[in-house]
Amino acid sequence: MQKDRFDRILSFLLGASWAIVFFGAIITFKSLLVLGLGLAIFSTVLFVFIGLFLILGLDAFAVNREKLEELKKQTELLQSINFKPSLYKIPSS
Repeated sequence: MQKDRFDRILSFLLGASWAIVFFGAIITFKSLLVLGLGLAIFSTVLFVFIGLFLILGLDAFAVNREKLEELKKQTELLQSINFKPSLYKIPSS
């Protein structure tokens, strides 16, 4: 199945976000280690938590977009079924 431009951009952003969280956590920890181990660990956990929250938002956006596409397909299918001539005629009274 061919991905459209939006899906490719979203996949790139998700991959880049994971890399930013990973390398950002390492850089945050190493740069704040001179101020103390407790502060470095707290800041790193906070950075990772915020980063994972943003990744979760991007992933939810992708899932909702896929859901919308499936709903469009289902709506089109149901409309095509509904507009076919009926095989059974309802007798008029």
